[in-house]
Amino acid sequence: MKKMIALLLSLFAVQTALAELPVVTEKLDLEAAKNFAVDRLEGGYSLITVQNGGRFLLIPAGMDAPDGLDADIMLLYMPLDNLFVASTSTVALMDEIGALSAVTQTTYDVEDWYLPSVKQAVQDGQIAYIGHYKQPDFERIALNPPKLAVFSTMIEGTPDVREKLDELGIPLLVDSSALEETPLGRMEWMKLYGVLLGRENEASTAFDAQKQKIESLEPMQENVTVAMFYITSKGALYVRNNGDYMVKMLELAGGRYAPEGLGTGESGTRQMEMEAFYLVAGDADCILYMGQLGGKPKTLSQLIERNTLLADFKAVQNGRVYCTGADYFQQAGRLGDLIEDMNRMLSGDDAALNHIMKLE
Repeated sequence: MKKMIALLLSLFAVQTALAELPVVTEKLDLEAAKNFAVDRLEGGYSLITVQNGGRFLLIPAGMDAPDGLDADIMLLYMPLDNLFVASTSTVALMDEIGALSAVTQTTYDVEDWYLPSVKQAVQDGQIAYIGHYKQPDFERIALNPPKLAVFSTMIEGTPDVREKLDELGIPLLVDSSALEETPLGRMEWMKLYGVLLGRENEASTAFDAQKQKIESLEPMQENVTVAMFYITSKGALYVRNNGDYMVKMLELAGGRYAPEGLGTGESGTRQMEMEAFYLVAGDADCILYMGQLGGKPKTLSQLIERNTLLADFKAVQNGRVYCTGADYFQQAGRLGDLIEDMNRMLSGDDAALNHIMKLE
């Protein structure tokens, strides 16, 4: 009986706290993203909910927070600037919507960046490098405490960093875009940053432009198969699973992934022996080598040196081997451009490639 009374009191307390929030007037319209939501509230407030990443109340300039909010809701006061961002894809999305100036601290140094505007900002000191994401320099961070820290889901492996941010009173948003089921879902996270940084129109425009590039691609006349992988400096081969976002990008471009059925429904990569990989992907029409992950070969011969069995692959013998460019994995806000490049690769329009290079 006592437990039942305690439960009823707890539920009453939660509903009372929720009742203190202004009334929801509308929700941010999302086409593909599933891991965040934005509720528009009366008075200009916005309640942001991020899956596994917290709840945030965005408070208009000059206004106070409502009383009686749930303890887990973090308060963010507009205008929001002075951000600490430990994710290249998040910085890329902010850059794409014209909000790079809001970022003041990052865990990636000059040589780590391939986006010209971001690289220049770090080089000029507009964005300060404050150490690796696993061990950021909290003494420097404390000298200029950011209004918000944004990390990727990799922070789950560094609980001490999360604890230190909490100790300093710095709100943490975990960017879960990598957990989205589709490439468009990943890219649509730019709309979340549009809400946070007052760039909603710019975010919608940028997203629609990239989406239009994908939708306007001409259907492929041939069924072109593509193998995607990388080889580490120690010779280990890693192959994309069939459920990975890169495979879904390839499919949007009009291609078909080889090997079929490998890790169906799973994202990321898996290790394979080259002999086994050759049996299931040796006849692929094209190879798209993941250059940033395994080091970027400059020529076809350099790639073959990593494993001589590659010379027997159909794509190698037919001269249809490509490699991702240096900036490929930092173009989170331009997935339409990357998919467009994949389409050019499939059709053999090598001269028009921008983010993919052909290995000669």
